[in-house]
Amino acid sequence: MTMSLSTAPARSELIGPGRLVLVVGPSGAGKDTVIAGAKAACAADSTFVFPRRVVTRPASDAEDHDTLEDAEFKRAVRKRMFAFWWEAHGHKYAIPRAAENEIRAGRVVISNVSRGIVAQMREKYASVDAVLITAPTAILAVRLGRRTRETDGSVIDRIKRNDAFAGFRPDHVIETTGAPEDAVRRLLDVIRGSTAPLSP
Repeated sequence: MTMSLSTAPARSELIGPGRLVLVVGPSGAGKDTVIAGAKAACAADSTFVFPRRVVTRPASDAEDHDTLEDAEFKRAVRKRMFAFWWEAHGHKYAIPRAAENEIRAGRVVISNVSRGIVAQMREKYASVDAVLITAPTAILAVRLGRRTRETDGSVIDRIKRNDAFAGFRPDHVIETTGAPEDAVRRLLDVIRGSTAPLSP
């Protein structure tokens, strides 16, 4: 996996005063479902911003995003059109640069990203919360087995990807083993700043 930032300002120039909430986790954990629920709950409040990702893969029922061909994506990187971008599972992903304007305006930006870029995000933004959405391996396997999207590889390969992040330490953990609305409510607590982060 590779990733990159569009800029790398000094620590004294970290982008704020708003917050960046990074939702991360393994395939099949239900990140998109939980984020969609939180987005719907925040629809009337402009304080909370959910930017659309740009991905070098067609959108589908399982994942709604803007799509760019690989060559177009590379041109966008050169033109500094993204706040940040990364590469995972053979595809490239990005968040539009407009997200930085929202953070500078004091808003909370919520985005689904790879765990591999969280450390770099902490070097760029003044306030970052990493939220791990996860579930037991057996549940992940069942959920992934129901998917028809083959571009990410086999279920076993997707489960094994978690091994690369064994040492990852999130600020918050949400397990999606109960009702979806319970996980949505917990994410909303993080977004609204009403939940303290885990102890280091």
